[in-house]
Amino acid sequence: MRWSQTFTPTLRDDPAEAEFPSHRLLVRAGYIRQLTAGHYSLLPLAVRVRAKVIQIIRDEMTRIGAQEMLLPTMHPAEIWRRSGRWDLVGPEMFRLKDRRGADIALGMTHEEIFATLATELSSYKQVPQLWYQFQTKFRDEPRPKGGLMRVREFTMKDSYSFDITEEGLDASFDRHKEAYERIFARLGIPAIPVEASSGFMGGRDSTEFMCPAEVGEDLVVHSPCGYAANIEKATSRLPESGDGPGMAAPVPFDTPGVRTIEDLATGYDAPGDRQIKTLVHMIDDRLTLVLLRGDHPLNEQKLIDATGAVDLRPAHPDEIREALGALPGSLGAVGVTGLPILADEALRGRRDMFTGANTDDVHLRGVDVERDIAVGTWADLREVAAGEPCVRCGEPLLVQKAVEVGHIFKLGDRYSRAMGAEVLDPDGKRIPLIMGSYGIGVERAMAAIVEVHHDDKGIVWPVSVAPFQVTVVIAQPEVAEAAEEIYAALLAAGFDAAIDDRAERAGVKFRDAELTGIPYRVTVGKRGLAEGTVEITDRATGETVKVAPAEVVAHIKAILS
Repeated sequence: MRWSQTFTPTLRDDPAEAEFPSHRLLVRAGYIRQLTAGHYSLLPLAVRVRAKVIQIIRDEMTRIGAQEMLLPTMHPAEIWRRSGRWDLVGPEMFRLKDRRGADIALGMTHEEIFATLATELSSYKQVPQLWYQFQTKFRDEPRPKGGLMRVREFTMKDSYSFDITEEGLDASFDRHKEAYERIFARLGIPAIPVEASSGFMGGRDSTEFMCPAEVGEDLVVHSPCGYAANIEKATSRLPESGDGPGMAAPVPFDTPGVRTIEDLATGYDAPGDRQIKTLVHMIDDRLTLVLLRGDHPLNEQKLIDATGAVDLRPAHPDEIREALGALPGSLGAVGVTGLPILADEALRGRRDMFTGANTDDVHLRGVDVERDIAVGTWADLREVAAGEPCVRCGEPLLVQKAVEVGHIFKLGDRYSRAMGAEVLDPDGKRIPLIMGSYGIGVERAMAAIVEVHHDDKGIVWPVSVAPFQVTVVIAQPEVAEAAEEIYAALLAAGFDAAIDDRAERAGVKFRDAELTGIPYRVTVGKRGLAEGTVEITDRATGETVKVAPAEVVAHIKAILS
């Protein structure tokens, strides 16, 4: 590549709208430009990085025996209706109609489409099958942000496994997990596999791969023993309650002006861990009581997972008043019938607790949860906090921000049953295929690499994904011929090389080489050539060595080997 002929529009200053380092640097270094919110053009350098990321992923998918395909991005609604997800997925799905008025979806994911292809499998002898693709996905993010981190249009590597037993699914899942660990190591992303919620994908198990980063919108909970989970899945060990024998029955008492957990704790000797917090939600249009310990926050994803909710929102005050006779601040579940009641596991077996009496400005003391409340469902609903004991080792949990860079799911037979993907088992009986789903966002991976690998001068690409391994800088016009010879030798040796042949000052060329993150810079200058040397600078360390022009290729080869 010749810098004089390529489109690399670098900027002197940070773009005003950029929030994350990766967003700021990818724009400044001329890799991306925004078309509209959530939609980015990838410029020539970004296309080269993207191709290398894809090739690394493809290498590792091939290594586990996966076969590459390419499926449509426009899906007839009927396929999504058969799986139930046409109504389950919210406004994140782009929906349109064709000229005949038929409903169409722009694919956010391809479980239904791959499962439809799998209907052509007929025998257990044809499995396991591992299929994958690199395809554009569309998600109507309500708040696209962070450059390539959260967008509406992106490339995903999504793969799917098909087995006939749970043991077979476990094996396919493990093969993908190991492949993902190799992929992220080669990309230079320090990804941590963590337990995660399956969300609207469904299935029994899922693992996210999280890259620790201050800009991350996810929280990872982990401990020294190796336990790690997304905060939507994480749990912790609770100390024994120490409750006394309790009271024969709940006793009401006046609490004028009490509206919060803190109000009751401060004025009435009712610490938060002895209160029952009563939240009221509309879950799929049904009023539902959700109970937690007073000092525990609700994790909404856990509530969705526990109920399978499609539509969930906090109930409105008038809905609460009509159902319970009081407003928030005095609510409770004692004596309530006819409404679903979910309770967090931390309340199981608790006695001598405080809660609202469903009369404004009145509370109850002496509540025995299992005696006095008709709990219909017990579930893990609380969000853990840093410092709580690890459920495995008891050491204090750590919580840190992270970016999700990959997610793998054990889907089971949900999609194969819906699509009719069945095969004959060894006994001649028709059985549904058991599926797994495995995804990596390509452009998000690029952004995550930059989040991890940058400094105050710009991007510091790992060699494995850099747009070029080395760039030759012509410091003065007088040395152009010598620089061109070195450039030609690097190309002949098989290196991804560029030459900065622009009519610019050397300082401008140095700054752009650092900003764009090319790992090695060969500087050809008059003074050095007079001494019989050129300079090779390592972008990551800043170290510079002098070598003879004829030794540049051998030196670069030695470094990269």
